[in-house]
Amino acid sequence: MKRLYALPAVALAVATVAVGCSSSTKNAVSSPPSSGGGSASASTAALHSANSKYGQILVDSSGHTLYLLTADAGQKSTCYGTCASFWPPDHTSGMPSNSGVTASMVGTTTRTDHTMQVTYNGHPLYTFTKDTAAGDVNGEGITNFGGTWYVVGVNGNAITSAATAPSPSPSGTGSGGGGYGY
Repeated sequence: MKRLYALPAVALAVATVAVGCSSSTKNAVSSPPSSGGGSASASTAALHSANSKYGQILVDSSGHTLYLLTADAGQKSTCYGTCASFWPPDHTSGMPSNSGVTASMVGTTTRTDHTMQVTYNGHPLYTFTKDTAAGDVNGEGITNFGGTWYVVGVNGNAITSAATAPSPSPSGTGSGGGGYGY
C-alpha cells in the first residue's frame, strides 16, 4: 500500500521539475543579451575622436568605439532585433555635440521604432556589447547581420585595417630625412 502513495508523489515532483525547466529555458531564449550601453535614452549624444591602433577613430561620450555596418543603405539602419541587442545603436534625443570631429558630418536618422540614431558622414553609428572598456575595438572586421562592421575614422569612412607605423631605414641607407638610422 505504501508504494501506491509514493508513485503519485514522484510523478508530481517530476512534473514540477519539468515545468520549472521549461519556463526558465523559455525566458533564457526570449531575453536578449543585456548591453552596457546604447539603450534609448532622453539624452543628447556626443561624438569625440580618440587615438587607437586604427588611427583617429570616433567614440561616444563614454569613450566607447563607434562602428558602421556595410549593410546599411545610406542613412537607414538595417540593424534591429537581435542585431541591435549585440550592436546597440548610438541613440540621441537631439543633435549630438561633438569634439575633434567634422561638425558638418554629424547628423541623425529616425529608426523604425521612432528613436533617433546618430550618424556620421551618412553612416548610422553603433557600439558593440563586447567592447567593455573605453578604447576596446573588438568588433572591427566582424561579418554578421548581413554585412561587415568597421570602426569609423574621423574622416567618416570605414577603417578596414590597423594603422601602420613608418618602417625604420637601416643605418646609412636612408634616402634623406625621416629614417630612424641613428
